[in-house]
Amino acid sequence: MAGAADIELAHQLADAAGAIARRYFRKPLAVEAKPDRTPVTAADREAEAAMRDLIARRFPEDGMLGEELGATRAGAARIWVLDPIDGTKSFIAGIPLFGILIALVENGVPVLGVIDQPILGERWLGVTGKATTKNGDAVRTRACAELGAATLYATSPDMFGADRAAFERLKGAVKLTRFGADCYAYAQLASGFVDLVVEADLKAYDFCALVPVIAGAGGSITDWQGKPLGLASDGRVVAAGDPSLGPKTLAILTGN
Repeated sequence: MAGAADIELAHQLADAAGAIARRYFRKPLAVEAKPDRTPVTAADREAEAAMRDLIARRFPEDGMLGEELGATRAGAARIWVLDPIDGTKSFIAGIPLFGILIALVENGVPVLGVIDQPILGERWLGVTGKATTKNGDAVRTRACAELGAATLYATSPDMFGADRAAFERLKGAVKLTRFGADCYAYAQLASGFVDLVVEADLKAYDFCALVPVIAGAGGSITDWQGKPLGLASDGRVVAAGDPSLGPKTLAILTGN
C-alpha cells in the first residue's frame, strides 16, 4: 500500500520531470530514433534520469523500470515505473497532449499512479483505496452504460496490428472515435470527458500509472481478457469510465 512518503515522492518526481519538459518544450530539439523507430530526445532522458536519482536517494532498495534507461533491481518488491514523456511525438510537435507517467508497483500490482501534464499544469493522482484527484480535487468518471453513446480514444489506429479488425468492430459500435492523446485520454476518462480508451502494443511504463488513476475515479481498466493489469500484462488495455462498458467492450473485441 502506498503511504504518505510515497505520495510525497511521486509529487517530487513529477515536479522534477515537469521542469525539464517545460524547459525543452517548443524549443529547437534534436530528435533521435530508437531501435523500434520511436522518437527520443534529451528531454526524455534527462527527465527520467532526474526521477531515478530522486528515487535512489529516497528509497535505495526500491526497483525502477523506465522507458529510456531500463530496469534496476528488477526483482525488488517495490518498483517505480516511469515514462518521462508519454507522447514524445506530440511533445516534439509542440502539442501539449503528452504526460509524465509515474507508478509504484508493489508485488506486481500498481498501487500509486500519476499522470502529469506539465504545460497545462494538470496532475492526476491515483492511490489504491483513495479517490483520484486532479490538482487536489476529487474527480469521477461519467455514467455511460451504452456503447452507442460512448466516446472512444486510442493513440493511433496503427497500433493494433493483428487486432485491427477487432478494433474496427468496436469503432463501429461507439458514437465517436478519436485518436492521438496518449495518456492524456486516460486522464480525461478519469475526469468524466471520455468513456473508453482501448489500446494495444503498450509497455508496462505506458499503463501501470493509469491503473490507480482510473480505478480511484470509479472506472475499470483491464487487459483484453478482463484480467487486472500488471508488469507481466501483454500491453492490450481496455479502460472504461462506466464499469458496465468494460464487459460489453471486451465482448466485441474478443468476438464473444
